[in-house]
Amino acid sequence: MNHIIIEVYLSAAKKSYDISVPRCGMMWEVTKLVAEALEELSNGLYKASEDSVLCDRETGTIFNINFSIEELGITNGSQLILI
Repeated sequence: MNHIIIEVYLSAAKKSYDISVPRCGMMWEVTKLVAEALEELSNGLYKASEDSVLCDRETGTIFNINFSIEELGITNGSQLILI
């Protein structure tokens, strides 16, 4: 399986979205893909930018964009926040 599904909470929309991301993708790449997808899914409530970051929803830890999804331990069902 080349993709995993993560749950991303978007505070601008006060809603969570399930997003499919590449299992071996680098976090900088995944953050960009998720931000662009949520801009569209939220009907413009969120504006994607180069400053977008993904955080662990439970701990608030910001993920290092220089690591891959696998290296960060993100798996199917992981809950993240996009800010």
